[in-house]
Amino acid sequence: MSDMTQKDGTTRREFLKTAGVTAAGLLAATAAAKSSVYAVQAPRVIGANDRINIGHIGIGGQGMAHVNILKSNKQKNNTESVAVCEVWDKRLNAAKDATENTKCVTYKDYQKLLDSPDVDAVWIATPDHWHAKITIDAINAGKDVYCEKPLCRHIDEVTSLYKTVKGSKRILQIGSQGCSDTTYHVARDVVTAGKLGKLIWVQGSYCRNNPTGEWNWPIDESANETNLDWKMWLGPAPQRPWDPERYFRFRKYWDYSTGILSDLFPHRLHPLMLALGTPEFPSRVACVGGNYVHTKDREVPDTTHVLVDFPSGYSMIIAGTVENEYGLGDVIRGNKATLLLAGGSVELRPERVYADEIEAEKPPVNGPGEDIGVHESNFLDCMRSRKEPNCNIDLAAPVQAVICLAEMAYKQNKQMGFDAKTMQVVQDPKPVQVTA
Repeated sequence: MSDMTQKDGTTRREFLKTAGVTAAGLLAATAAAKSSVYAVQAPRVIGANDRINIGHIGIGGQGMAHVNILKSNKQKNNTESVAVCEVWDKRLNAAKDATENTKCVTYKDYQKLLDSPDVDAVWIATPDHWHAKITIDAINAGKDVYCEKPLCRHIDEVTSLYKTVKGSKRILQIGSQGCSDTTYHVARDVVTAGKLGKLIWVQGSYCRNNPTGEWNWPIDESANETNLDWKMWLGPAPQRPWDPERYFRFRKYWDYSTGILSDLFPHRLHPLMLALGTPEFPSRVACVGGNYVHTKDREVPDTTHVLVDFPSGYSMIIAGTVENEYGLGDVIRGNKATLLLAGGSVELRPERVYADEIEAEKPPVNGPGEDIGVHESNFLDCMRSRKEPNCNIDLAAPVQAVICLAEMAYKQNKQMGFDAKTMQVVQDPKPVQVTA
């Protein structure tokens, strides 16, 4: 183990301990749900006509987008943004102004926002390395949670979040808006009706091309440690001197993100796994790729391809690059038919040898595409009905396990496995063997 790896691990454990969630608690998870720094509040029962009060934690580009979209739809959804939390003064003040609510309260410490009984739900749009800790704290504080993708940063956090959410009565929606695209719900009806026969393999991709280098967002020279709480921003990540490059372009660095794996692949993995019916944790994951074009200004790869096996006996291929925008279409293959998903349409094509048994069809798709506002409304509706939202923990946890195992496979240059019964990583996983 390298010195940096030792340092990183120690730093994270020390942070979790002082923050009120021990490393053992993260792994046990059930205990974590009961040992929060918060006394669990009695959540307000929200009726169909009651206003939902929202607190925002993390106001970067995506966080501000949520503030503005929710404001645009607040009459329809009957909501009000009543609190905002951000470590940088400039973003904090801009977020308060954007809510157009003169009574909106500002916080630099998210824990104080969670203490407020006026907040019913929180929107989390921090960098990835904070998602697990804030989500667990919010749930233990009695809040419903809309958290931007990815679910979390590390594989032990998948276990912790899964058990914490399942042991609570709180609603969690992950911000992967493709899950509210009707296309994938129609596809799920086709798949679960058995029209494809035995599921064989699934493909998808997320590809784009940025000549200046993906995630090289503008750096605001006015940001510094006098107006930005850098130590709070780092949180569970390794402690480093103030670095505006890391703050403004965090997705390029392993400490805070996995690049394509965590930023782009959730947009394919969540909808595709939703379309398959009951999501499964992966049994075996491989990952290849590298930095092929922008080789000097980032740690995470600019090209990544993931191959996954699932316990019931099918494979998935997800390809991605930020150096070429020509990707693979979403396709679900069975032994009797193939399902093509493109342009908001669903097309079932029978295999030639099963043409007498399976009929070709194009079931109608009525509804929105990947619309963030629709995805937010789904969450708010579920807050009132207490039904599960479109991207709930049962979907998000298996997807995040794929992402985390892919990172591990890439870094270790080996296949990684997962045991869904023990919720533990498996070294040297075996191929799936389906028994009759």
